[in-house]
Formats: sequence, C-alpha cells, structure tokens
Amino acid sequence: MRVLVLAGMPGSGKEEFVLVAKSLGYDVVCMGDVVRAEAANRRVQDSDKGVGGFANSERQAHGNDIWAKRCLPYINRKKTIIDGSRSLDELEVFRQAFGKDVRLVAIHAPQRERYQRLVQRGRRDAPKSWEEFLERERRELSWGLGSLIAMADDMLVNEGSLEDFKMKAKGFLEGRG
Repeated sequence: MRVLVLAGMPGSGKEEFVLVAKSLGYDVVCMGDVVRAEAANRRVQDSDKGVGGFANSERQAHGNDIWAKRCLPYINRKKTIIDGSRSLDELEVFRQAFGKDVRLVAIHAPQRERYQRLVQRGRRDAPKSWEEFLERERRELSWGLGSLIAMADDMLVNEGSLEDFKMKAKGFLEGRG
C-alpha cells in the first residue's frame, strides 16, 4: 500500500496534483469533501466562513485529528492520495493507521499567485477580497498547516505554468507508484 498525504495552502495546486494522480490510477480521498458532506448533513451554510467555521468547531469539540479519523473508512486501495490534511495531528492518524506506507507531500506556490488562482476558479468559497483571503490563510495556519508543510517528506513547487506543474506531478507520482 502507498498512501500520500497531500498538504498545501489554498490555491497551491493540490487539485491539479489530484487530477494527475487520478489519471495514473490513484484513489483519492478529499478531506474537504468529507467536511463539506458533514456540513451539508448538518445544514451549515455553504460558504468558506460557514464550512470553515464548522470544520474548526468540530476540531475544538473532538480534537485536531477529527477529520482524519472521519476519512479513514474511505481509504481502501493500494495507491491512495489523501488530499487536504491540515495538521500534524491528522498526519499522525494516517501514520498510525498505515505506518511506513505514508508519505507527506507538500505543494507550495507564492501567496499572490494562490490568491489569483482562487479568485479565477470562481467557486462559491472563493475569496471576495485580499482581506478575506488573508483571513482564510490565518485560519488554516492556526490549525497547524504551516507546521505540516514544514515537515513534508517531499515538496513540489508550483510557480510555473499549469502544464509544467502537471508534468512535475506526473514525474513525481510515477516515481512513487
């Protein structure tokens, strides 16, 4: 079994990495999907503040590793990407469950570039201003995302073209298969 835990700030390129991984036969468990599904079940407002606040309140009520624990039942294939880990506590859940088969992969991109990407995506949770973007950055960093990125086994830098990053991701994943 090979489990790659993917971490990165919003807009860094995690979704593009995931698309490449899927094309190479990886199964993908998106932690954000698990959060959004649970938020929808509880009728939480479908916005960055609503879902993000819900995710945070669940961490406060059940521990920083709650979302990793809720993802474990979805991990059942040989090659799996876990997208969107936010803390060392979450990583520890995956390491306890899968041992030496876990590698932490961080995706990095410059802050202004990430902001532009999020705005251009046009999703409902896209920041409406630079200040809103910075608020999201602070929230995610408060969960321990910066420490997680710093502890990465592997780091992919995404500051060129989309095609360049896809090629970089493919080369990395083919070397990890």
